[in-house]
Amino acid sequence: MASSSSPSQIICVSFNQDNSMFSVGTKDGFKIFDARNGRLCYEKNLGGFNIVEMLFGTNLLAIVGTGEQPAMSPRRLCLFNTKTGASKRDLNFKTSILAVRLSRKRLVVVLQDRTFVYDLNSTTILDEIETVPNTKGLCAFAPNSEECYLALPASTSKGSALVYKASKPELICQIDAHQAPLAAMVFSLNGLYLATASEKGTMIRVHLVAQATKSHSFRRGTYPSTIYSLTFSPSVDLPDVLVATSSSGSLHMFFLDASRNARRQANTFLSSVIPGSVTDALDPPNHHVIHHVVTTDIKSCLAVHSVENSQNSSKFPALKTVIYIVTHDGYFREYLINTTKSNESSWFLGNICDLSWWLLMPTLHRYQCVVAIVILLWFKRRLIVPWLINVEKLEGSREDS
Repeated sequence: MASSSSPSQIICVSFNQDNSMFSVGTKDGFKIFDARNGRLCYEKNLGGFNIVEMLFGTNLLAIVGTGEQPAMSPRRLCLFNTKTGASKRDLNFKTSILAVRLSRKRLVVVLQDRTFVYDLNSTTILDEIETVPNTKGLCAFAPNSEECYLALPASTSKGSALVYKASKPELICQIDAHQAPLAAMVFSLNGLYLATASEKGTMIRVHLVAQATKSHSFRRGTYPSTIYSLTFSPSVDLPDVLVATSSSGSLHMFFLDASRNARRQANTFLSSVIPGSVTDALDPPNHHVIHHVVTTDIKSCLAVHSVENSQNSSKFPALKTVIYIVTHDGYFREYLINTTKSNESSWFLGNICDLSWWLLMPTLHRYQCVVAIVILLWFKRRLIVPWLINVEKLEGSREDS
């Protein structure tokens, strides 16, 4: 949640499933923006919102209020149609809703001690999963995968996750990733990988879901930091790119491409005879950092828009990655990162958009009304009243004559 000093009072931010749009929930309502240019596409002022989730580019939203309005209880999920401007279906729960995820077939609702899986079209319950206390509503969902993989915390004392098939649904495996409790996790586009980070935030690990085995370990940094956002690239054919932002204000990008990780094969052998903490340190530094992307301790939400091949000449970058970042202080940024075949990188800020104007519109409307009333009162006192007095004097003089 944004701090009270934030001018925009942002409560939640999320991208849709193809990263083409993003939603922002504030204390006044919610707004939908085009991620390509930061343009406002839709807004609704109904009070505060804790959750605003989109279903690709459709008219369907899953929204959960803060409880300031009676109809917007944090225990009520509203499936909202932006075309009609009305609720399509409401689902009520006994405790507050902490997270919601959508695919074209499934609806996932996360509470503190259980998670519900629904058929999206009929809103019938397919499964009710009892979980360990999940106060942060932590979950990972792969809406584009055939099986609609779902990951939930398996422990409150260590970084373990249970992976389910939301399509059936059924439990697949347990992945033990960290010694400290989980703070972030995300699936790759096809559900092949699950990336996790613990509350310590120094290591980011990637596991193969089918085998429940670790495939990559990346060191984000030496000092602890809270991972605010963790996401994979949307590309299927090109190398997988994993990107993270943290409370340190830096952006971290990692490649899962085997050809870029020259020492990975050797480390795979070493991992069988050397403890994991040591092999983690030996993993290749296939790690690119942009410092001071956002202000320290400002929450952020990011998405990898695209990863494209550049020209084959060695003089030009081999890969161009476009990353979107929305921060809770009300800014949208687009970064372009070029990475050469020799694993050297360069970057520049492609676009920055201040969302504060759009986010403050309800407040501005109130101010405009007050200003208009003041102007009318001044106009009445300075112009209209003297004019009426003069009219009365003129009529009085005519009567005397």
